[in-house]
Amino acid sequence: MAVHPPVVVHPPSPTGGRRVTIRGVIAGLASGPPDLLEFLRRAGLDPDAVDLADPVLIEWRGGGPDVWEEPPRL
Repeated sequence: MAVHPPVVVHPPSPTGGRRVTIRGVIAGLASGPPDLLEFLRRAGLDPDAVDLADPVLIEWRGGGPDVWEEPPRL
């Protein structure tokens, strides 16, 4: 049975930011790493000990920790 990361950062929204779910519950819309770290803090994690690139903790969809806006449409 595959184990999925408890945190999912969804693809960038057309209006900006990325939806974040923690253990299947929507935590909010993050506009950057500080927002994501705040959501993780509220979920009981120490933001100073979190590695945003840790695939065991966070599943990034539609780009990694450096992508917060939708790519421009041509």
